[in-house]
Parts: sequence; C-alpha cells; structure tokens
Amino acid sequence: MTDQVIANIFAPLLAMLCLTMVVWCVLLYRRLGAARANGIGPSRLRTPNKVQELLPEHAMTPAYNLANLFELPVLFYVLCFYLHLNAMVDGTFVLLAWVYFSLRLIHSIIHCSYNAVMHRFLAYLLSSLVLIILLIRTVVFSL
Repeated sequence: MTDQVIANIFAPLLAMLCLTMVVWCVLLYRRLGAARANGIGPSRLRTPNKVQELLPEHAMTPAYNLANLFELPVLFYVLCFYLHLNAMVDGTFVLLAWVYFSLRLIHSIIHCSYNAVMHRFLAYLLSSLVLIILLIRTVVFSL
C-alpha cells in the first residue's frame, strides 16, 4: 500500500467538507433572500421555531439538508481517519468513499432543488448502505 493510496482517502473526505460548506452557502443565500423578499427583519428570526414559521419551505430545505450532513457523514469522517491512522486504506476503501460522497452529493442536490422525497430517500438509503459496507469492511480488516 503506497502513501499515495493512503492519502487518497482524504480526497472524498475533503469533498464532503466542501459539500457541507456549499449547502451552508445555499442556506444563507436562500434565507437572506426570503427574509428580504418577505420583509422579515432579523429580530423576528430569534429562534429556530420562528425561522421555520416565518420563512417559506424553499428557504428551509437547505437547513434540513445541512443538519442531515452532520448525522451519518460524521461516521464517514471518523472511518476515514481510522483507516488512515491504522494504515488500512486500499483502493476499494477509496472507491467506496467516493461512491459515498457521490450519493451524498446527489442527495443534497435533490434536497436543495426539486426535493422529491422518494428520489432523495433512495440516494440516502444507498449512501447509508455504502457507509455500512465501509464500516463492516473496516471491522473485518481490523480483526
């Protein structure tokens, strides 16, 4: 296993971090735009409940997606570091990491755009299965 292969596990991790920041930017853009368009001042948006109540759904979906990016993807980050620290990275782990990222990207695009629940759920389910495979493979290789 070369140092290059081991380092490659961080590329999909970095891509996930970038995706999270892009979703945050979309969230900020949509919320500020919706608040401005509806004449809602910052003082009226003091709590998450008020934000949800006052802003339209299209301004809220990026927030739901951002929250989702801090759920299962956290396990992905930990797994990537675990694999690196234990010198377990191989081409299959890197490939699975890219598949995981790609499915999370698709999930975020769907969630922040046309938001078809079944399309979004399929991307979420597939990404979760890839994460489970990553975890099981890590456990097996750790034994």
